[in-house]
Amino acid sequence: DVQLVESGGGSVQPGGSLRLSCAASGYTDCMAWFRQAPGYEREGVAIMSILGSRTTYADSVKGRFTISKDNAKNTLYLQMNAVKSEDTAVYYCAAGPTIGCWLDSPFAYWGQGTQVTVS
Repeated sequence: DVQLVESGGGSVQPGGSLRLSCAASGYTDCMAWFRQAPGYEREGVAIMSILGSRTTYADSVKGRFTISKDNAKNTLYLQMNAVKSEDTAVYYCAAGPTIGCWLDSPFAYWGQGTQVTVS
């Protein structure tokens, strides 16, 4: 099993920046960030395939958020810039999709989530 621990959430003003981290206990090629706001379904934000050298972003964050990974630390990051009030949500790290490596793939491992509030 892979354990995922997110950190870096908090409160930020609109237009500001925040960086989320996700420390993984084991290696997995495909990792992603999701978010869920109150009253809304969980939404895929960004995904990274290390071996495939591929990143994909939701249209709502494209050009503002950047997903990256430090392989030496086995840690996934989400750099959030120019944040908006609609970015307010609990952000989750996910790894180990059972089929493919896409934002709509079923993921086997999830972190506990970290709250991001933009106001």
